[in-house]
Amino acid sequence: MKGEVTWTGDGGYVGKTSKGKVFGIYDEDSPSPMEMVLHAHAACSMIDVIDGLKGRVENVEYATVDIEAERAEESPRVFTAVSMNYKIKGDVPEELVRRLIESSHERFCSVGIMITRSGTSLEWTLEML
Repeated sequence: MKGEVTWTGDGGYVGKTSKGKVFGIYDEDSPSPMEMVLHAHAACSMIDVIDGLKGRVENVEYATVDIEAERAEESPRVFTAVSMNYKIKGDVPEELVRRLIESSHERFCSVGIMITRSGTSLEWTLEML
């Protein structure tokens, strides 16, 4: 994996992946690096859940995960706790969704596993709407 981050000169930064995807970082309209990591954790896990539903994904009407994190008071201000609340609406078995969430956090979501292996606690809940 390769990429680059360029300072824009006006207080922001622009990231560019090796595949040419360009995104803002840490300016008026873009998230901070820590916000990006938190959102990447949620996206990684949600991708695992949706991918795991396979043939049932067309039964999902709505899927989101609300995220919240606590950070250390002093530098480095690493995450100390992450909380995720999954909200799924559709005709999919709740037990299956729970297993997919658990397996995401235990085996598949690389971003989340990096975060929790650093000592961050993780709690999650599920609301079937």
